[in-house]
Amino acid sequence: MSTDGATGPGQLGLGLAAVARPAYITSGRTADLGADRGVAALRSHTWATLDGAYSAGVRYLDVARSYGRAEDFLAGWLAVHPEVDDVEIGSKWGYRYVGGWRLDAEVHEIKDHSLAAYREQLAETRALLGDRLDVYHVHFAMLDSGALDNSELYRAFVELRDGGVRVGISTSGPAQAEAVRRALEISVGGAPLFTSFQSTWNVLETSVAPALAEAAAAGARVIVKEPVANGRLAPGGRDSSVGSARAVELADRLGVPVDQLAIAAALAQPWVWRVLSGAVNPLQVASNIAAASVELPSDIAAELAELAEPADRYWATRSARSWR
Repeated sequence: MSTDGATGPGQLGLGLAAVARPAYITSGRTADLGADRGVAALRSHTWATLDGAYSAGVRYLDVARSYGRAEDFLAGWLAVHPEVDDVEIGSKWGYRYVGGWRLDAEVHEIKDHSLAAYREQLAETRALLGDRLDVYHVHFAMLDSGALDNSELYRAFVELRDGGVRVGISTSGPAQAEAVRRALEISVGGAPLFTSFQSTWNVLETSVAPALAEAAAAGARVIVKEPVANGRLAPGGRDSSVGSARAVELADRLGVPVDQLAIAAALAQPWVWRVLSGAVNPLQVASNIAAASVELPSDIAAELAELAEPADRYWATRSARSWR
């Protein structure tokens, strides 16, 4: 069931990147998840988080082949909740999880945007989610990945699109805007091929905003990921950058936690369809969702607009974050 036009909590989605695998780059994982990162423990965390999000009105759920057991955990949750027939599910292909469920793995995921990888991963996604798959994104489809200039992939995507699954891309890195604009140019059979764009936007990294506005104007859906900058804009994020410290000051002035300020800023963008929460427990879900009720005074909105870092610096900082 489509949830276009949702407002309030319904404009938020839940992404399982941080809760469905033992290691990730977000802050505070030991406090949030504890020492037990076994499969059973993370399944329990994931299901509790899904319960909290669904009860609060979230109806868009985001997973990926590389998010550990995210698709598996989601499929299990759906199986024990047959009454849940009103969520929209997006997944992604193009990266593989290779971390072996270890915190200290040297490599946690690898990229493969070949046609063979697409067919293999789509089959894996279908085996778990079946016809519940609504959106399939190319994971981090940057210009140098080849996925946006591969006619064989185009034909495969058209089969998926014409079968009722929306096709899109997710982006990351300082060249996000270039990837979004390249994808917008691609039309097959008289119709746009990519009609969903999932990109990183937050008050510290705003460089993709004009391209996302163009995507929305063209009729595509725009999904914001990482609105709290992998914990830099979350309570206890321990980020000492000027922008993060200033965001905390503005949140204090408004009387809300900094995660709510950050998510409210994302929700305020006129081109946004959904903003993804990366919560890993029900308490974080509740705080993130409360952002839908936060109104940003014009003076605070103006000051937030001044916090953006140069894109190259933001992404260098992100790349330096350790998996923990």
